[in-house]
Amino acid sequence: MNKKMIVAIDGPSGAGKSTLSKALAQKLDYLNIDTGAMYRSVALLAQQQDIDLHDGDKLKKLCIDLSIEFVREGVSERVLVNGVDVSAEIRTPEVSLLTAQVATCPAVRDAMLQLQREMGESGGVVLEGRDIGTVVFPRADVKFFLSATAEERGRRRYEELLARGVTVDLQQTIQEVETRDAADTARSLAPLMQADDALVIDSTHLSIEDVLKEMFTIVKNREAELA
Repeated sequence: MNKKMIVAIDGPSGAGKSTLSKALAQKLDYLNIDTGAMYRSVALLAQQQDIDLHDGDKLKKLCIDLSIEFVREGVSERVLVNGVDVSAEIRTPEVSLLTAQVATCPAVRDAMLQLQREMGESGGVVLEGRDIGTVVFPRADVKFFLSATAEERGRRRYEELLARGVTVDLQQTIQEVETRDAADTARSLAPLMQADDALVIDSTHLSIEDVLKEMFTIVKNREAELA
C-alpha cells in the first residue's frame, strides 16, 4: 500500500493553485485543505460576533477550540465550522474583504498554522497557499511552486471577471496582479516564498489539465518511491 503523502502547492495569486489543489486532491483521493477558507471562516465568525478586526486578543480567543472540517462530496467540497456548514457564507464579497484584515493578525495565523498541521500531519492531504512548503509543512513529501507571468495571470483574472459580468480593464487588472505580487513578496508576515526543494511548474502556456497531469504523475512516482 502506497504511503499517503503531504503535498504542498505554493505560488502567487492567479496561478491556479486553488483549482489545481482541489482537482489534484480529488484525483489522488486525498483531502484538500483549503487554507484560504480557514481564514474566511474566522472572518465570518468575527463578523457574526461583531468583533473588532484590530482586536488581536478577541480574535485569538475566537480561535481557541475552533473546529474547521473539510468534507468532499463528489466534485464539491463543504466547509464546516464548529459543525455548521458555512460553505456559501464564507464566499460573499463582504467576507472576502474582512478576510484580508483577519489574515494579517499574528494570533490568527498562529492558530491556523496549528490547525493546518493537525489536519495534515497524517498525510493524504493537498494544501495550497504562499508559505505551505516553507512554513506550514517544510518537510512535505512533494512541494510544487506554481507560477505564471503576471500578464497571463492578469488575463485569466480579467476573463474570470468578464464572465461574471464585471466591467474591467485588462491592463489595469494586470497592474493589480503585479502590485499584489510585490505586496505578497515584501510583507513581513507569511510572505510568498519558494522552497528550495520545490518543483517549479510554469503554467503560462499550459492548460489546467496539462498541469494537473504533470502534478499527478510526480506525486504517484513519489508514492512509489516511498512504498
